[in-house]
Amino acid sequence: MQMVSVEEVIEKSRVSRVHLTILAWTMFLILFDGYDLSVLGVVIPVLHEEWGISVATLGLVASLTLVGSLIGAFMAGVMADKLGRKKVLVYCVVLFSVFTLCNALATSIPFFAICRFIAGIGLGGIPPLVVALTAEYAPRKMRNRFVGIMFSGYSLGGILVALLGMYMMPHFGWQSLFIVGALPLIVLPWMIKSLPESLPFLAQSEPEKMRAIVQKMNPDFALEEDVQWHTKQPQKKQPLRALFTAGRARITLSFWVICFMGLLLVYGLSTWLPQLMRAQGYGITSSISFLCALNIGAIIGSVIGGLVADRFGSRIVQTTLYSLGAVCLVLLMCHFSMPVLYVLVAISGAASIGAQNLNNACNASYYDASCRGAALGAALSVGRLGAIVGPLIGGYLLAANVANYWNYLLFAIPACIAAVMYLVLPKQTKDDE
Repeated sequence: MQMVSVEEVIEKSRVSRVHLTILAWTMFLILFDGYDLSVLGVVIPVLHEEWGISVATLGLVASLTLVGSLIGAFMAGVMADKLGRKKVLVYCVVLFSVFTLCNALATSIPFFAICRFIAGIGLGGIPPLVVALTAEYAPRKMRNRFVGIMFSGYSLGGILVALLGMYMMPHFGWQSLFIVGALPLIVLPWMIKSLPESLPFLAQSEPEKMRAIVQKMNPDFALEEDVQWHTKQPQKKQPLRALFTAGRARITLSFWVICFMGLLLVYGLSTWLPQLMRAQGYGITSSISFLCALNIGAIIGSVIGGLVADRFGSRIVQTTLYSLGAVCLVLLMCHFSMPVLYVLVAISGAASIGAQNLNNACNASYYDASCRGAALGAALSVGRLGAIVGPLIGGYLLAANVANYWNYLLFAIPACIAAVMYLVLPKQTKDDE
């Protein structure tokens, strides 16, 4: 009987239609994750004026959404290691699409908040699942590039909601943005049919499907009829415990702190940047355009950062990004010309959303397939606590009418802490990679 390693198959595979299909679907899903991240930042100024809701209350609603995301990220990561990435991913898409659509029907803040919370549960499960799926199909030398390209969809979603917000809200109201956010529900049957399951999971549960996918990835890979698949690491019954064994405790705790600080930065900026700019005297259209600049910078940071990380390592790239981000956020306190402000905001996008995208690729590379989903889910769950804190603190500072520079300092400090944590993160060995 022929014994074939799953890792060997992945390393010897060429970039095929299978890889491109996975990249297209995961990028599509993460686009709507990024869309949802920014949609509240776009509609908050309108809800504030139309419903007369205080910015502190709206900040609480934004954080409530992220409480749901925290629950979803943790549950999805653990469930996916047992049930498969694809099945849990489908459940998450249904949940967030249905309740995002319900948001368009909301006429009161309590119903609006409940829908955001439940949609957040589904939405929170998507990032750890798409990162795990993409990382498990990508050859080691291309992993950061694959995840960086996939996560550029996150920022495309932010750009999309900003552009739609400028042109759809005046004509169709803020509700139209939530209707667009539910579009993944329409293409779900196509996704179920074409998106493949994780290779390490199929190796354990459905070897015949594994064979068919391998033949599509690399037709020249010789396989006998009675193939038996194996992985370098056997499946563990308790993936959460595995995060703190075999010398992984320091790695796990480091990524928990990094994700906390990274998502505080991402969600704080995405939620409050338009409102901060309005507080400085810019109109609603100009304020939303800064959100576009933030996400354009994030795309550049994700793609170029991924290429550089594959060559020189993630630690040096992430330390540099977060350090640059802290400097640019401090400089936003100054009164520069509009072009300079756009550049500073774009670099901040690369150092917040872009850096967080690469965090996920780096995190995935430290763990084997048997606990990778749990590792990503746990880190992103802890990170969601930071995501909850960012909108809350930003909302209270704006409500208190403190000097604007305090808001920028609030976001510069987490960037500094994340940079320091990458410096103390253990270096990877070849086996880790």
